[in-house]
Amino acid sequence: MPLLHYLDQGQGPPLVILHGLFGTLDNWQTLARRWATEAGLRVISVDLRNHGRSFHSPEHTYALMAQDVLALFDHLQLGPETTLMGHSMGGKVAMRLALDHPERLARLIIIDIAPRFSNMEHQDNILAGLRAVNLATLTNRQEADAALAQYIDNVGTRQFLLKNLYRQEDNSFAWRINLPVLAEDLAAVGEATTSATPFLKPTLFIRGGLSDYITADDKLTGIPALFPNSEVATMVDAGHWVHAEKPEEVFGLVQAFVQQ
Repeated sequence: MPLLHYLDQGQGPPLVILHGLFGTLDNWQTLARRWATEAGLRVISVDLRNHGRSFHSPEHTYALMAQDVLALFDHLQLGPETTLMGHSMGGKVAMRLALDHPERLARLIIIDIAPRFSNMEHQDNILAGLRAVNLATLTNRQEADAALAQYIDNVGTRQFLLKNLYRQEDNSFAWRINLPVLAEDLAAVGEATTSATPFLKPTLFIRGGLSDYITADDKLTGIPALFPNSEVATMVDAGHWVHAEKPEEVFGLVQAFVQQ
């Protein structure tokens, strides 16, 4: 299997960052640079399979994505002092790796996702918008935005999705995401994370107070069952994109947790 695309910056204890569905490592670069330059960390941002500049595959499962990340750990010779952090889908990849290979990590950080099943119906409008963009006739990004706007009101969400649009060598447009496979496997992206044995090392969950991806029940039972040595920090006025909406708070929380 090809190696995942990644960006490695800074020196110090390793922090590996995994993005969410339809995202890329670029979504994290402002914070990643700060952790590398201000917090003294070696920050490795990753494009997961079927996303960004990483390889496309007909299979998109958490078991395989965790193996992809583990292969990157081996390639970079990352030791057990590594912190793994993931947002949303990337958080479930991080949970899977931590539960299956706890010896590879010092600690775990999960951004706004719980181990339970996540209902993916809210992604239907996003998929409809992406499919509405006619790549064959597209001449500029404004046309793509207009097509997305028929299904997605939020400008920030459209800008996030349009980061996946790029020009090929023949000047035609293409998606960096593997849209057919992600659409086909969307239910699998929502599947619950389970394990016979818990991850006992320190774990930080950061949730958006306006998001329903981590509920009160998750905090009381679902999370402690698999991550008994965990804490949940809530960003009161933030939604699912906690790191974009509360960058200063997330920067400080992550720095303090990694360096404790």
